[in-house]
Amino acid sequence: MDAMDAASVAFLREVLATTGWVERTRELGRCLRSTRSPGGLLLVGTPREEPWHLAAHLDDEARLSGLAQLAPTLVRWSPPPGAPPHLAVGLDRVEAARRGETLFVVAERPAPAPLLERVHDARRTGATIVALDGGDPELAGLAHDALTVPPRDGLLTFDAAQHLVSAAAGEPARSATRLLDRLARLADRITGPRVTD
Repeated sequence: MDAMDAASVAFLREVLATTGWVERTRELGRCLRSTRSPGGLLLVGTPREEPWHLAAHLDDEARLSGLAQLAPTLVRWSPPPGAPPHLAVGLDRVEAARRGETLFVVAERPAPAPLLERVHDARRTGATIVALDGGDPELAGLAHDALTVPPRDGLLTFDAAQHLVSAAAGEPARSATRLLDRLARLADRITGPRVTD
């Protein structure tokens, strides 16, 4: 995540501190971190809205936090022929979802029936279902954890919620890394810098 986005997320969290939104986005972020293996976080949207922006942010969070399982597999409705491998993953990947994998469905508008059917099948085979939706009770009902952002909430936009969730997903590992860096600098001040051969 670039500095401008990090500053925007920090500002958003400050503005929303007393609303409960920050805690909910952190809960969803924790849910995404529970994915067990790299490539096991499947990110899918609707035929009209693929979550490209969120995929890029989760990929950044995976790199910055050192949590490879946060790098999403972007599942597309109609990958074009000849697309590079990371852009050629189709809906059959959702059908192959298994225990230990997380299917993250992002749908600001109601999810179409074919998506709901695949989500239901993935849940039956043991995948964890996480949803970020704009008020779709059917999708939220299929999810193990869901965050609904009502279209006219006034406090939080759907796009802002995606930023908060992706930032929250990589948070603990980055915080631990920053703490270790600070402790190392403190140790260098007390004992002097390490000498290497």
